[in-house]
Amino acid sequence: MLASNESPPEVPRFPAPWSLRGHAWMVALRLPADDPARTAFVPADLRATVKSAFAVLMCVVYDEAPCGPYRELLFIPGTINFGDSRHPSISRILVSTWDSVVNGRVNWGIPKDRADFDWTPSETGDHWRVTSDGRELCSLEFTEPTGVRLPLSTAWVPRRLGTLAQRQDGRTYYYRPEATGSLRLCRLRRWRFDPELFPDLSRATVLTAARIEGFRMVFPVALQTRQDGSPPCEPALHRGLSRPL
Repeated sequence: MLASNESPPEVPRFPAPWSLRGHAWMVALRLPADDPARTAFVPADLRATVKSAFAVLMCVVYDEAPCGPYRELLFIPGTINFGDSRHPSISRILVSTWDSVVNGRVNWGIPKDRADFDWTPSETGDHWRVTSDGRELCSLEFTEPTGVRLPLSTAWVPRRLGTLAQRQDGRTYYYRPEATGSLRLCRLRRWRFDPELFPDLSRATVLTAARIEGFRMVFPVALQTRQDGSPPCEPALHRGLSRPL
């Protein structure tokens, strides 16, 4: 994990769009109105604009990616007002490789940081443990999924909710990932967090949890705009998104 005065290492660059394959665990949450997790790790100038009808926690195993396989833990606290519109935004994200860190920041402004991942599948479920220099950031235990396998497609998500935005170094990045796969419901047995390193979700109410299986995903070229109102840095997004929604 990077200290505030450190820069990431030099790694090969893999420009967008990216095609990825893998599987994931997704938890939909409701946060109390006064919960510090709503604004933890959100850029200071955006914290007052966070709204959280529900939040999302995800663990992801990318079996195939342009930068090589990697694992990921991310949190979306809700939507944020980026000046012209509201969008979901990732406030905290850890990945297992520096290649993913650097390319995620450059391509989409995603505030990735690196950590160590221990994912242990078993007959009764899956245990995730994320650490940095031996210090535990997060531990999650899921049951095995059960029930009917349901189809999943981001095409069903309203365009405004499906378009994410990130603020980094005076630029706002807009991007709409596209994915298909299937899901089955599971339960989150237990969790714990280090609030200095990851949003503490211990006060949240779990609405649902699911394992997403065999997904295929495309991360498009991001539209970049500058906070000073100057023209976009990129003329168009993958599949036609040419301006913020």
